Amino acid sequence: MRVFLAAVALCVAGISQGLANETGLKSLVTANDSKGWEAVGRLDIGRTGFCTGALIAPDLVLTAAHCLFDPDTMERVPDGKIEFLAGWRNGRATAYRDVRRSVVHPDFVYLGAQSGDHVAEDIALLSLSRPIRNSSVTPFRTHSRPRKGDEVGVVSYARDRASRPSLQEVCHVLGRPSGTLVMSCDVDFGSSGAPVFVMDGDEPRIVSVISAKAQIGGRSVSLGTGLGESLLELRVLLENDSPATTVKALPQVRRAGSASKAGAKFLRP
Repeated sequence: MRVFLAAVALCVAGISQGLANETGLKSLVTANDSKGWEAVGRLDIGRTGFCTGALIAPDLVLTAAHCLFDPDTMERVPDGKIEFLAGWRNGRATAYRDVRRSVVHPDFVYLGAQSGDHVAEDIALLSLSRPIRNSSVTPFRTHSRPRKGDEVGVVSYARDRASRPSLQEVCHVLGRPSGTLVMSCDVDFGSSGAPVFVMDGDEPRIVSVISAKAQIGGRSVSLGTGLGESLLELRVLLENDSPATTVKALPQVRRAGSASKAGAKFLRP
């Protein structure tokens, strides 16, 4: 863990350069504000709260693997207790769907809410009970991992904006250690699983999902999971209707407020 944190610390050194065009959060209050982002939705997960997810096909939602665990019991939340609310805004969703089945990265290990381990494998794919076929809800395509310095954006829900999503149009990739993205995006609790976008012409395409937030050297950063082969593997598991991936949950090894020797504190948003 210390090796990973040291790499992250190096990545964020001198990050003030080139970030002058960073934008703040914009609340997507109206239908016009939300146009084009309706495939981002809130995932209501049992009694543990909510995360953010996004459609990448009419019946597939991409999110973070740790969202599927109850932080109190450390156990997987049953798929039947997860609901996707597409375009959730001001008490209404464009579509409501139960989750039929979910798979997580085979190498993901759930270590609790205060762990920054396994960020690179913190990815899950959810199959919905029925496809969402609505002309206003267009699933997002994915894209290759951006480079350090590239502009990205994120659409997310969070504890202080649970009733509607917020858009940060421009934040930046600060580094790419160990198959992850370190970014300057503004995230909070509930943002886990939120899609991170790059613009391909006028089309937003997903390059990562939010896994954790961290404090490094007094600066807030967000950590995202890479897609690539991980997403392909999850698709194959679902398409082959393979048995749900078994993920080991271990006792928490950190407590809130603790910090590593590299000066970073991780929290799952």
